[in-house]
Amino acid sequence: MTPTTNAAPTQAERQAFEARLRAEGYDEILTKTLAPNAVIPDHTHPFDVLALVLEGEATIDCGQGPRTYRPGDMLEVARDVVHSEHYGPNGYTFIVGRRHAPR
Repeated sequence: MTPTTNAAPTQAERQAFEARLRAEGYDEILTKTLAPNAVIPDHTHPFDVLALVLEGEATIDCGQGPRTYRPGDMLEVARDVVHSEHYGPNGYTFIVGRRHAPR
């Protein structure tokens, strides 16, 4: 997880992130927007996640205390890790890679 200056990623940074996802075996790449103030309680995914925040913010808790991610931040959640997600008042838009096959 790499925090940045919280500036929205440029088009070149988005393209570089997507290239990284492909190089690291992420077989599904999506851009998603989630509703303001949404809360997703503890859950897991059957895939690894690597995401780049484009707009808004999310607070993710993977069991080691909550951490808030803003534009330009990257976050990683390994498959089967229990975590919760809380989205900010302006919603949350991000590019996410899902890696279904174990590395």
